[in-house]
Amino acid sequence: MKMENQSVETDFKVSGLFHDGQMDTFLFVAIVILFSVALMGNITLVLLIHLDTRLHAPMYFLLSQLSFIDMMYVSTMVPKMTTNFLTNSKIITFLGCEIQAFVFLTLGGTEALLLGFMSCDRYVAICHPLHYPVLMNKKNCWFMVTCAWTSSSINALVHALYVFQLPFCRSRIVNHFFCEVPPLLPLVCLDTSQYEHAILLSGLIILLLPFMAILASYAHVLTVVFQMSSGKGQTKAVSPCSSHLTVASLFYMTTLSTFTRLHSFHFPEQDKAMAVFYTIITPLLNPFIYSLRNKEVIGAMRRLLV
Repeated sequence: MKMENQSVETDFKVSGLFHDGQMDTFLFVAIVILFSVALMGNITLVLLIHLDTRLHAPMYFLLSQLSFIDMMYVSTMVPKMTTNFLTNSKIITFLGCEIQAFVFLTLGGTEALLLGFMSCDRYVAICHPLHYPVLMNKKNCWFMVTCAWTSSSINALVHALYVFQLPFCRSRIVNHFFCEVPPLLPLVCLDTSQYEHAILLSGLIILLLPFMAILASYAHVLTVVFQMSSGKGQTKAVSPCSSHLTVASLFYMTTLSTFTRLHSFHFPEQDKAMAVFYTIITPLLNPFIYSLRNKEVIGAMRRLLV
């Protein structure tokens, strides 16, 4: 009996994205459909890049890593969310909540850094094409990916270990649909203002710096592209850059809005909407934005289907 009470006291309960009602059932069905499309789209893109030798280039290698992260994103969040809705049980264990927060922070940080490295690939390819085979060789590409995963994992581990050793002496209801650091802080009975500044600093380093690097890279790229005499060459150079900039803007704008504000400026419904965007909508759009505007990917799809 004592162990059962202890379990209840240490578990969390997420408020969820859905509530009882016809509209919420419709929203649930829509989320499941979006999840299925996002999963299939990213799996297809990864398989295309792996199977078609014409796509064995640094840009597509990094893109396959992005799709892999997006698959993990939706697979980590949506199944648990839908299970909670179907079983009407929104309980998550203390350890489960900690693991979910760690995984989310790791995936988000890795995607943020990886998007920055992808802009470096386009910058070198267009601005320094003669050095491209040397600077963007296979070893350096794996180094970029390893750096992104390692640094993000360390950052996520530090935040997860710190937050979950704090005393949660208030309500155990997390006003969110998964365990994320900002919605957990109002449950802590200590002053978390100093830690919130640490989150802000971490967000600026992992999110804002890569985004600024992307903007700076593409400013140089546009300068070089506009100096090209061939209109066809301009279009070929700008197309992948515009796709990447679209993807990056969607991701960074929503995540920066969440992780660069103090919790007194957080509004639960707004945070949930932002979270839906970067955990479901962005992974859904990424493979389509990259494939529909990329002739090489479309060609690989046709060759695979023939």
